[in-house]
Amino acid sequence: MTFYDLAKSAVYGIFKPFYRVEVIGRENIPLDGGVLLCSNHIDILDPIIVGMMAPRPVHFMAKEELFSLPVFGKIIHHVNAFPVKRGMSDREALRKGISILKEGKVLGLFPEGTRSKTGELGKGLAGAGFFGLRTEAQIVPCAIIGPYRPFRKLKVVYGRPINMEHLRKNKGSAEQATELIMTEIHRLLNENK
Repeated sequence: MTFYDLAKSAVYGIFKPFYRVEVIGRENIPLDGGVLLCSNHIDILDPIIVGMMAPRPVHFMAKEELFSLPVFGKIIHHVNAFPVKRGMSDREALRKGISILKEGKVLGLFPEGTRSKTGELGKGLAGAGFFGLRTEAQIVPCAIIGPYRPFRKLKVVYGRPINMEHLRKNKGSAEQATELIMTEIHRLLNENK
């Protein structure tokens, strides 16, 4: 059993008594090949919930500063997180993300780039579309429907993979691809409230 599996089991044991998590559409995540998993972002716990409920290990970008924290930095490194410099184009993080997808793994992203202060879906950044167009990965939208309150229901909805073929063939922009991803996340949020 890997450290990731141990951590996932431990966190599940902690979360289960406090949050009534309902998972919808787990079968929409392909069990092999590269997957770009794109979710809305409403809470600091989102990466934990999205990763814990997915049937495969998920690699997340995390802000660089978190890796310098004494214990936490080591833990997130061992659960497949990798650093990204915020507020600038981080070529190393982009290369790492593409590499993860080309290796047939799952890359988890929050296209908004930061948590929503209102709970409403914000504008997506071009990074999600960049990864979607630069690889052959399946793109799976995800909606987290809160709030994160003890003993209240929390939903995690994984949608069907988004067809990006027309954008890939027609040399669509990263912004167009991100817009398509955000439209699908928005639809999942509305349909599952």
